[in-house]
Amino acid sequence: MKRIVIIGGGITGLAAAYRLAERGRELGEAVDILILEADSRLGGVIQTQFRDGFLLEGGPDCFISEKPETVSLARRLGIDSRLISTNEKHRRSFIVRKGKLRAVPQGFQLLAPSKVWPFITTNVFSFAGKARIAADLLIPRKRNGNDDESLASFVRRRLGNEALLRMAQPMVGGIYTADPERLSLRATFPRFLEMEAKHRSIILGLLQDAHTASPDENSSTSGARYSLFLSFDRGMQLLVDTLARHVDDTRVPGNGFDVTSTVRFKKRVEGLRLERTINGFQWRIRTSKGEEFGSDAVCLAVPSYASAQLVQNVAPALAGELRSIPYASTAIINLAFRREDIPHRLDGFGFVVPMIENRSLIACSFNSVKFPGRAPEGSVLLRAFVGGALQPQMFELGAAGIIARVRADLRDLLKIENRPLFAEVTKWPHSMPQYEVGHLARLERIRTELQNLPSLKIAGNFFQGAGISDCIRSGETEMDALIDTFKIQSRPKIN
Repeated sequence: MKRIVIIGGGITGLAAAYRLAERGRELGEAVDILILEADSRLGGVIQTQFRDGFLLEGGPDCFISEKPETVSLARRLGIDSRLISTNEKHRRSFIVRKGKLRAVPQGFQLLAPSKVWPFITTNVFSFAGKARIAADLLIPRKRNGNDDESLASFVRRRLGNEALLRMAQPMVGGIYTADPERLSLRATFPRFLEMEAKHRSIILGLLQDAHTASPDENSSTSGARYSLFLSFDRGMQLLVDTLARHVDDTRVPGNGFDVTSTVRFKKRVEGLRLERTINGFQWRIRTSKGEEFGSDAVCLAVPSYASAQLVQNVAPALAGELRSIPYASTAIINLAFRREDIPHRLDGFGFVVPMIENRSLIACSFNSVKFPGRAPEGSVLLRAFVGGALQPQMFELGAAGIIARVRADLRDLLKIENRPLFAEVTKWPHSMPQYEVGHLARLERIRTELQNLPSLKIAGNFFQGAGISDCIRSGETEMDALIDTFKIQSRPKIN
C-alpha cells in the first residue's frame, strides 16, 4: 500500500487530495491519503459565514472562469449547477481621484486603454497624463525583452508616471496587494510584455485584442472583465465543504486496491526526515505533539516559509529558496448597512484607491451589488480591504482601529454617516506571496532542487499564481507528477 501525506488543508491541499482520490487506482495498489491540517477547519483563507441574512466572505469571494480549473473541479464534484455570475447590471468599477469616485474608462485593462473615446473623455487622468499614455503608440519596444522588469518600471517606460500612480498601482494592488516597484511583470502579467514584443505598443496590442474579442468581452464593462467572475450561490465555502466530504474518511473502491483518504485536524507538522528502508526511502513526519507518521510521499501545501522550515534538515538549499519569498498581510472587513444609509448610487461593483490618495483603504467591493444573495432586501454588504505590502501598519491595528479608519474613508468617499449594522474584520497574516522581480528564476531553482527528491511535492499560491484556480492547478499538477513518478518506479526493470 502506498501512503501519501498532504500537509495543509487549504484549497491547494484539498485539490491535491481529490486528484489523488480520482487517479489513485492507476497505481495498481491500495493508496492511503492522509491530510494533516494544523487548524480545526479546512479551506485556509476561503471562509464563508452567515449573519442576519448576510453572506460574508472572509477571504476570496469569486474566481475567474478564464482559468478553467475551478469550473472543471466543480463539475467533477457535481456542484457546477450552484455557480453564479456577476450581476449583469453595473458591470463597472471606480477609482478614487482627489477624494471622488471616478468610473474606470470602458475598455481600460489594468494598464492601458483598448477603446479610444472612453479614454479621451475620462476624468481619471489629466490632459498631460492622457498625452503621455497615448505616446505609447510611438515608443519603440525594449531592446532586450527577455529581462525581468518591475511593473512600475514597465508602466513608467511605456505609459508614464501618472498611469502608474493613478491606475496600474491601485488596480494591481487590489489583486496582489503588492509594491509595483518590486512586482515582477513577467511573473504576474506576461501578456503585456508579449504585446510589446509582438505589437511594439501596448495600446495597439489591446486594440487588436478588442477587435478580435467576442461580443461579451467587448461589452460596456469597465475595469475587469466581470462576465468572467463566478462564485457559488452559498459562497466559496461550498467548494471547500464539498471537497471535504470527498476526502475526509472516504474510500474509493478499486478492484481490490482501494483508495482511502482521511483528514486529521489540529496536526501541526514540525519536521520531516528521510529514512532509508529495505525498499528504498520513507518519509517520517513529526507533529508538534510528538506524533510520527510514515509516508511514501509528501506534498507540502502550505506557505513557502512553512515549507522551508519543514525541509530545512533534508534540503537546506531548497529551504533557503523557499524562505526568500516575501509575503504581505491583509485584512478584509465586511460591513452591513441599510440601503437608505448610503447616499451613493452604488452603480458599480466597487472601487480601488491609489496610494497617492493617502487613504487607509486598498479597495472596497459592493458585494451585494456584485453577486445576488449576499444581503437581505433593503440592505447592502460592503467588503473593504486594508494592509498589503504598501500599508503594513494598517494590518497591525486592532479590529476596532481598522473599522474606525475604514469608516472614516467610507464617510468621505461614499458619504456614509450612520454606523453599520455590524462590521466584521478577518485578518490573514503573511498570506499573500509577493511575486517580486526574479521570482520566476527562483521558482526554477526550487524545481531544480526538487528533482533530487521525487517523492516530495510542493504546491501553493506562490508557484503558479495567487488565485483559486491557480491553487487548484498547482495541487493537481503536483499530484499528477507524483502518480507518474510512482508508475515509472513500478515498471519492471529490463536488463
